[in-house]
Amino acid sequence: MDIFLVRHGEASASWGEASNPGLSELGHQQAEQAAEDLKPHLGDDIQLISSPLLRAKETAKPLAKALTAEVAINDAFSEIPSPVPFDERQAWLKTFFKESWRQQPKSLHLWREHAISGLVALERPTVIFSHFLILNAVVGQLTGREETVFFAPDNASITKLKLEGGRLQLVELGRQMKTHVN
Repeated sequence: MDIFLVRHGEASASWGEASNPGLSELGHQQAEQAAEDLKPHLGDDIQLISSPLLRAKETAKPLAKALTAEVAINDAFSEIPSPVPFDERQAWLKTFFKESWRQQPKSLHLWREHAISGLVALERPTVIFSHFLILNAVVGQLTGREETVFFAPDNASITKLKLEGGRLQLVELGRQMKTHVN
């Protein structure tokens, strides 16, 4: 069974400026393009799931409209929880990006396990609209990577997984960024 992980389109504010921004104008265009790219690969039984954050939900809208489908919200695919206050989040993330999973507290391991469990529980082909660090956490776990960040999925990129017999595997990484994470 196919699972597509879509990173949200470009946000209207960086992770140091706003806690839950929507999409920028470019982000809306990227969401439209992701919908066009996905449509030929989806069957009638596809389900759509989004992180509860606005930028992920807005990225899901064009595909939902094209398929006349509902988008379920699932916090298993939400952004990484910050163990620091919002005004310290940007500095914390910069450090986190350079660390390994061995250095992380139990709360972040539980966050990653919640995402993996959410994927394994899927019962039909699914497109999930999520975030940079969810993609890194999931794909890193599946490929045995210890780094917290080892690839840079671009805005609205599509990473493909397969779920067979309760086992997840990476099929294809999505397009990667050429510039820094906003």
